[in-house]
Formats: sequence, structure tokens, C-alpha cells
Amino acid sequence: MASDRISSLLPSDLLERVRNRAAAYDAENRFFTEDLADLRASGYLAASVPESMGGSGLSLEELIAAQRLLAAHAPATALGVNMHLVWVQVARFLHERGLGGDAEGSLDWVLRDTIAGEVFAFGISEAGNEAVLMDAFSTATKDDDGFLVSGVKVFTTLSPVWTRLGVHAKYEGEGADPTLVFGFVRRDGLENAAPRTREQASNGLSVGAVSHLGEWNTLGMRATQSWTTKLDGVRIAHDDVAAHVEPLVGQHPLILGIFSSFSLLTAAVYAGIADRALELAREAAHKPNRVDPQLSRIDDPEIASRLTEATLAHRRSLDSLNLLARDVDEKRTRDDWPLALAACRNLVTDEARSAIDVAMRLVGSRGFQADGELARLYRDVLAGMFHPSTSSALAASVRGTLETE
Repeated sequence: MASDRISSLLPSDLLERVRNRAAAYDAENRFFTEDLADLRASGYLAASVPESMGGSGLSLEELIAAQRLLAAHAPATALGVNMHLVWVQVARFLHERGLGGDAEGSLDWVLRDTIAGEVFAFGISEAGNEAVLMDAFSTATKDDDGFLVSGVKVFTTLSPVWTRLGVHAKYEGEGADPTLVFGFVRRDGLENAAPRTREQASNGLSVGAVSHLGEWNTLGMRATQSWTTKLDGVRIAHDDVAAHVEPLVGQHPLILGIFSSFSLLTAAVYAGIADRALELAREAAHKPNRVDPQLSRIDDPEIASRLTEATLAHRRSLDSLNLLARDVDEKRTRDDWPLALAACRNLVTDEARSAIDVAMRLVGSRGFQADGELARLYRDVLAGMFHPSTSSALAASVRGTLETE
């Protein structure tokens, strides 16, 4: 059963430990080192690797349920490990569509490296690049062993520990049309070792340098340590190239694999925050009424109405998330995948912010304490506004759809 597989990867004692550490990680602005070690030991980093290759074989729908559970206990840890899970799910996506093995663009090696203990990170986002996957400011030049990539990536989650960084960059060869090169930068030598400091960012590279600009001092999701990452001539080896894609054209299996995996798994983290917020709201609503201790606060029609509406909104967003995950698992085709995925991610994250607001109103002034769990959830959930596709990008997509109908 799916629940049994999830509980074997995320047993109750592990979940209790990550919840107990979350406040300190946030207060100290520190990477979730101990949580990552626990998750690695439990096999969670290989949760979606097929069983035939040594993983647990969780479907995307099951992995979303697992991420919700982890996020309800430690949102920043869930979001941090999420970016590793995205690449593993992308490799699974391609494998299940006949693009594994010896097929061109196969990422089966990502699945094997995951089993071997490598940590994958997401190096796609760039400041000001509203096209996200469809274009890149980073540049790629050819050399005898592959491509050398230079540019600046933002929100590079797992910065202290990645050994494989998935990136994209624009290649504009002489006399050739521009293409986007998707592939992985290797940074070896970290397995089971302490996280790298900012000064050690280039350790383990075959060529080039990695440096980190500015400081990581965000309002929420602080334990992710998603440092801005400057790449200077780092190599994507020939064997680590995932695809060559025409800019501004989304009709490629890798693009859909990345967009679906990122959108739904990221949404799952915020769904988990909403799960916890509504749990805290229900606890507060069932406390005795201050005016009449014989009654619970839930007997107040206004409180009951707020909680009911929040619960129904959460149910709707979860149905959207699970439906799209099931469509991916069942390899269904649809003409509006990009719009559906962006709409779902925005729906889930918006609903999560609303759930936090309801919880804050019901919990009252205790929730306003800066070192309290609800205040931390309030700050963490705001990060959902900054993941692609943003609400403004979604609005532009909808306008484009309306103009063509």
C-alpha cells in the first residue's frame, strides 16, 4: 500500500525529529544538514527511482503525498529536498515514456546516480528571465569535452551540498541557430561529508568556478540556503547533456518533464503547509469558548464559517494537485499542460496563504509570537509567490489563450 511505503520512508520518529529541528534552522539561518542525513538514510532521496533500479518506486501522486507530509513537519526541509526530487522525477518521467536506456536524451544515469548517493540541485531560475525554461541568459560555449557554461542562477536550493547541478544555457555557435543546452554540472567529492561553505563552492569541479553572490537572509524558507550561484566556465560533459532545445519552444519531452515535476512537487510543499495550518486552526477552534466554557469556539458561527470555507478551499486545491499528478503518472496527453500546471501551482500556493491567515485569526496573539511555529509557517508560505510560473506569467498565458480563441 502507498501509505505503508511512505511511512517506511518517513517514519514518525524521523518526522518528529525534523519538526523539532525546524525552529533552530530558521532562527540560525542554517542548512538542514541533520535532516538531509536522516532523509538520505531512510531512502527518501531515491523515493521515486523505480524499484527495478533500487529505489522505492513511488508514483508522482504518492511522492506528492509524501512531500505534503514532510512539509507539514518542516517546510524548508521539504522545499530543499524537493529540488533534488524534481530531477529524479524528471528522469523517471522520461524513463517511463521510452526515453531511457540507450535512447537519446536518456537520464537513466540520474536514477543510478541517485541510488549511489549523489545530490541533484535545480539551477534553472535567473533574475529577470520570465521565460524560465524557454530561454536563458546564461551562455554555453563548446569545448572538446562538452560545453562550458557561464551565468548567474538564483534560488539555487541545496547550494552547500549538491554534487550534480541541473542547468540550462544558450549556445549560439557560428552559423547555427541558437539552442538551449540542458545538462548537469558535476561537483564531486561530498558524499556523507559536511556541507560546503561558500568559499568551498568550486571544490570538486573539473574546470571553471562557482561562487555565490550576496547573502542568504530571506524572510522564510531559510534552511534551504538557496544561494545565488555564479557559474564561470563550468563544464557540462557530453554524456551529461540532457537535451538541445529551440528557445521559446516548449514542445519537448524534457521541458514537460521539468515543468510538470517542478510545478506539482513544489505545490505539494505548500499544500503540506496548508495541512499543518488547518490542523493548528482546528485545534484552536475546539478550545473552550472564553465567554461560555461549556461551549467550544467552533460553536461560534463566524469561526465555524471561516474554518469550513478554508477546509473546502483546501480540498479543491488538493483535488487539482492529485488529478494532474495522476494524469502524469498515467501518461495522459492534453493540449493545455503548461496552463494547467501553472494554474494548479498558483491555486495551491494561494490557498495555502489563505489557510495560514485563517489559522492566525483562530490561534490569535499566540500565533503572532516570532519564535512560534505558526509565525514561521506564515513567513515560509510567502515564498510560494516567487516560484515559476508566477501569477503574472499565468495571467499573460491566459490572455494569450483568450486572444487565440
